[in-house]
Amino acid sequence: MESYKLYWDMALKELQVSVSPISYNTYIVNLKPVDVIGTKLILATVSETFASEVATRLHDKIRDALKRTNTGLTDIELYVGDSKVDYLKRKGFASPSDEIESTPINPKYTFDSFVVGSSNRYLYAAAKAVAENPGNSYNPLFIYGGAGLGKTHMMHAIANHIKLNNPLLNVLYATCEKFASDLITNLRQGKAYSQEGMDFRNKYRNVDVLIIDDVQFLAKKQSTQEEFFHTFNELYGQNKQIVLSADCHPKEIELLSDRLKTRFEGGLMAQVLPPDIETKIAILQKKAEMRKYVLNLDVALFLAEKSDSDVRSLEGMLNKVIFASMLHERPISIDLAKEALLESVGERKEEIVTTDTIIEAVCNFYKIQRSDLTGKKRNKDIVEPRQICAYLMTEMLSIPLVTVGQSLGGRDYTTIIHARDKIAELIKENQRIQTEVQDLKNLILKK
Repeated sequence: MESYKLYWDMALKELQVSVSPISYNTYIVNLKPVDVIGTKLILATVSETFASEVATRLHDKIRDALKRTNTGLTDIELYVGDSKVDYLKRKGFASPSDEIESTPINPKYTFDSFVVGSSNRYLYAAAKAVAENPGNSYNPLFIYGGAGLGKTHMMHAIANHIKLNNPLLNVLYATCEKFASDLITNLRQGKAYSQEGMDFRNKYRNVDVLIIDDVQFLAKKQSTQEEFFHTFNELYGQNKQIVLSADCHPKEIELLSDRLKTRFEGGLMAQVLPPDIETKIAILQKKAEMRKYVLNLDVALFLAEKSDSDVRSLEGMLNKVIFASMLHERPISIDLAKEALLESVGERKEEIVTTDTIIEAVCNFYKIQRSDLTGKKRNKDIVEPRQICAYLMTEMLSIPLVTVGQSLGGRDYTTIIHARDKIAELIKENQRIQTEVQDLKNLILKK
């Protein structure tokens, strides 16, 4: 049995209990499945009158029944006789699923809810300037930095500010994966040069502000890069605002075309850095306040020192403490915070590896000061441990090279690449380096 017949049989079982017997026997059983295209089941009818009844009275129920089958089908197309045009679309019955929708903008992510510190002050100022004068300040604005540092928050804040203060402007926010998925759907269904293909292009190109998150996912997607290149040029040529984000500098995005890299770098580059201890404390207290909890300075400092270098880990730890406060019906204190973190870990002994744990292990192993490792000294007994530290971070952590460079005293990512590659080569030919690197890995992992 063809797949579309099987899918329709499954839908019929759902429809038997969701529509009246008269409608089922008069209309549903007389629909004929003829194909599957993408996530749509193609059905055929015998007359316009018949199709009109299905469209006006049964379309929603059929669509819901398909979704309940969990086959991945979400809608139908309806053809009358030998017609080559979908009746539902021709008559204006097409469902919202026909349209390419942007990713929803989170109303909670605003400039007011963003905690500004030394690590993100530059980004905040640039984003605010773009939001207040889209298309005329910095175009494109390219935001980059490690995961969990506030890039997405800032992009939503830009969108929310523009929508509030310039409601006539068309703002579209989407992830790079959403852009690629929409394009792939059109290509898979052979719609690249059809009206649906034009709908895709119009959706992304007929906007006043285009905000695309995580453009590092353009890497290795040649067709997507080509489409994005033309979308970028179209908007840029019309002086429309473009805001992009990635987890690294455009030069670090492997297999990204040079013409896209140069365009990304042609506007304003705004890097977001890991928050310092003061900013961490401010973030914790701000988020606690939003949750109607009081977080005194001692507890905030304790959590800030225990957390990793990103905002998400801070929020995760705060959530554990708030949950413990609710569970034990006790106010938040240092003792409660310690208990909460211990309870969340349970019996697990191993520690999470961070840039700080690697730096600490390397400094202890080679008997050097942290300030020397991250400082400017160039003597061999400092440079080699520093390069090994950079190598270990790139091997053991899934973080951008720029973040590695920042943790080692603000070094350029090209320096990190050089250190990584040099130690990788030495490991192959130098037994001492090989042994020391392995010993350090075991020490870091507590083996």
